[in-house]
Amino acid sequence: MVQGTTSDAGKSTLVAALCRIFSNQGKSIAPFKPQNMALNSAVTEDGGEIGRAQAVQAEAARVPAHTDMNPVLLKPSTDTGAQVIVQGHSIGDMQALDYHHYKSTAKQAVLESFARLQNSYQWLFVEGAGSPAEINLREGDIANMGFAEAVDCPVILIADIDKGGVFAHLVGTLDLLSESEQKRVVGFVINRFRGDIALLEPGLEWLEEKTGKPVLAVIPYLHHFHLEAEDAISVKQQRKATDNLKVSVLVLPKISNHTDFDPLALHPQVELSFVDLKSSLEECDLLIIPGSKSVRSDLDYLREQGWEDVIKRHLRYGGKLLGVCGGYQMLGNSINDPLGVESAAGKSPALGLVDMDTELYERKELNNRQGYFFASNIAISGYEIHMGKSSGADLKQSPLFELEGDLGLELEGFRSADGQILGTYLHGLFNESSALEQLLQWAGLESSEVFNYFEFREQEIERLAQSTLEALEQREAGRDLLSM
Repeated sequence: MVQGTTSDAGKSTLVAALCRIFSNQGKSIAPFKPQNMALNSAVTEDGGEIGRAQAVQAEAARVPAHTDMNPVLLKPSTDTGAQVIVQGHSIGDMQALDYHHYKSTAKQAVLESFARLQNSYQWLFVEGAGSPAEINLREGDIANMGFAEAVDCPVILIADIDKGGVFAHLVGTLDLLSESEQKRVVGFVINRFRGDIALLEPGLEWLEEKTGKPVLAVIPYLHHFHLEAEDAISVKQQRKATDNLKVSVLVLPKISNHTDFDPLALHPQVELSFVDLKSSLEECDLLIIPGSKSVRSDLDYLREQGWEDVIKRHLRYGGKLLGVCGGYQMLGNSINDPLGVESAAGKSPALGLVDMDTELYERKELNNRQGYFFASNIAISGYEIHMGKSSGADLKQSPLFELEGDLGLELEGFRSADGQILGTYLHGLFNESSALEQLLQWAGLESSEVFNYFEFREQEIERLAQSTLEALEQREAGRDLLSM
């Protein structure tokens, strides 16, 4: 199990690296995260929902993503509440205190999923959540040491040296653990190191002498590295041409699945910006309203900040507009939540840009989809994760996609008659290179370079694995880990 001294210490990337390293050795590998809190998620082959990081780790392990790999997923809806997803399916929203009492039940689901994976794979690499030293969360813990103790799992502790204070992070975290938990830690990994390792060695020697624990690896900082984010928005772009396509994505308070736009951030001819709703919109070719975990409240906030007028002005000046999932629902006439599925029950007027209405219901749509742009042979693939259904005259008259269904091709999405507005429930719609090229040309890029996102992601996983492998091989304790 990999646990971190802080959030974003490198737990997800180390697990992905270990999955690929041991997969390259021909071993049967799977990732596992007992409890995840994130708004970026993925649809598994068995028709459930898990954190996106575990889906990426499954790719690194070269196995199909399964709901058992992340049996508890918490999707925040407010500062104190979240939708609780157990073994791939929502059981409803809970406040933090209610979930604290529910943990004993959740623990059973976690242990059941872990046991099934143990029976199916030779090795499991487990990812913790946040830090194991959160004193207020120790009681009933199922995300870090509580899980490790329950299944008798050895622990690697990772810290990010690029943040500073790495020795304090490691020693302080270890000191806050119980005696049995301290014994469970088999070693440290220091992540994202820049510079001459010789200058770090005195510190490593001190750390090993102070704690009695070995340093397994010092992983170097990988420049321009990309792996889909577990939750936080991070757009790192290399310098690009001045005549690139300008794309802006609105950062809604409960934005979800912003990894949809990674292929745009990585494309050499696109300049992608995430725009806070409290700031102004700079001139752009394409404006995107992304998915949302709480559509009506995010729509209210968007209006409060004056963005309804900004969006309509963007259209008047000839800009293109794309709504994805919750952003697609916002384009219609109304959003009705009679059961209070996402927030307080009620009905909200939407932006009125598409003649459609949306009604939310308790059942969540979780589907992997393939198909084509309407009346063309250009392939599209993606996945649906949404509550509710949209219907209206525009959707029948001007669909965007034809998707494969049980009864044949199904119409999906919307394209306006003037070609300025697109809307779809599909996440991941930029991943296919042919679809990416088509959408960029629609947005105004006359000649788009071919960019294969799947190929790029595979290359990045291999680069990460090779860098981690070399770091482990440089230390005796790391070599012992590799010889398991």
